[in-house]
Amino acid sequence: MAGVTRVAILGGGPGGYEAALVAAQLGAEVTLIDRDGVGGSAVLTDCVPSKTLIATAEIVTEMDESAELGVVPSAESRAGGMGVGVDLAQVNRRVLSLAKAQSADTASAVEKAGVRIVRGSGRLAPGDRVVVDEPDGGSHEFEADVALLATGARPRILPEAVPDGERILSWEQVYGLTELPERLIVVGSGVTGAEFASAYNALGSDVVLVSSRERVLPGEDADAAYVLQEVFARRGLTVLSRSRAESVRRDGDGVVVTLTDGSTVEGSHCLMAVGSVPNTEGLGLEESGVRLDERGYVDVDRVSRASARGVYAAGDVTGVLMLASVAAMQGRTAMWHALGDAVTPLNLKTVAANVFTAPEIATVGWSQAAVDAGELDAVGVKLPLATNARAKMQGIRDGFVKLFCRRGTGIVAGGVVVAPRASELIHPISMAVEASLTVDQVARTFSVYPSLSGSIAEAARRLHLRD
Repeated sequence: MAGVTRVAILGGGPGGYEAALVAAQLGAEVTLIDRDGVGGSAVLTDCVPSKTLIATAEIVTEMDESAELGVVPSAESRAGGMGVGVDLAQVNRRVLSLAKAQSADTASAVEKAGVRIVRGSGRLAPGDRVVVDEPDGGSHEFEADVALLATGARPRILPEAVPDGERILSWEQVYGLTELPERLIVVGSGVTGAEFASAYNALGSDVVLVSSRERVLPGEDADAAYVLQEVFARRGLTVLSRSRAESVRRDGDGVVVTLTDGSTVEGSHCLMAVGSVPNTEGLGLEESGVRLDERGYVDVDRVSRASARGVYAAGDVTGVLMLASVAAMQGRTAMWHALGDAVTPLNLKTVAANVFTAPEIATVGWSQAAVDAGELDAVGVKLPLATNARAKMQGIRDGFVKLFCRRGTGIVAGGVVVAPRASELIHPISMAVEASLTVDQVARTFSVYPSLSGSIAEAARRLHLRD
């Protein structure tokens, strides 16, 4: 084994297991230290569970809005007074089953690649050593030439709104519900809050979304956020804008949310979605010379290096961009760099992101806000889906395609898609941004007729004369 690089990975989420696969492929001796299950929160408590729940909500939304397509309740359903209903206990059983299965599949793939998986919590120790604290209380240590921190983050807890797992919930606890909340108060209008508000509204809950800002999704494209807010209003979802929660308390079989202006909102349940905090405690970071940024996240460069020699970090613990896809790329990049393979520094302007509301909001590249602020000399076009033939056929009323290109050269710089399955439709724009394609090249690429993606090609054609 002389000359083999020993790699220790602390955390089994996307940043960790993807790094492990790359390191094993490049011939390293890899140990993955995992506490809760390979896949991390992305698989066990976040992405996979939430998007599985949302998949059910999508079906309900399609059924609820399909009358104009000629889809009507059967005679039996009409007699019961309802066209479609939701068994939340069954939904959540499926959610947790799929998460467990995905974790097992991921662990199997990692082990088949030759990675040693160790159960426990890892921490750095002096002398290029890593200590594993085992579940039974024991511990052991080993030497590592390279260490990757991929310990993730956890829901932020407000002192006056501590989740109890029954009525006051974090987003990790909602899958224990067996009955649909009668009135769900969601605190926080960022991506997580908006996604759960949208899903539970579709499933049949009366939803109140408490937003500290003027609009939902303050960090997303403004046009997209306004579309979503209009849809929320049409579907009976209440948004309390410019409202901030001061406390949340149990009141019998319900909850009371007190706002900073002194007013209160009552409901059956409250979901707290007020951000995350990094899991950096107990990792031996200070002793190992690993620097944290002003927010408390591990400070890394564009190839995932931390400030200590031989130490890298990936995923939510870095706070770079809290997406599973970014975590995975950070982990891969770290191993490519550490093990001497070809590496391209992380470029956040090529990252595609999606908000899984109904409709979905997908983005990539430069934003409208950046263009408006003069950070990029670009022009753009926005096409409503209401004029798209396929959208009309499917009864899609809301959404648009927006495309930006650099003035003069016509190179595609970014885009926004608001539509059902926008997460699938953004990919051609992502490819154009990554490959620096021009709008003319995109326009000359065949698209299927009729298709929603045809609006991307049409937007590119509209930008042919871009001066």
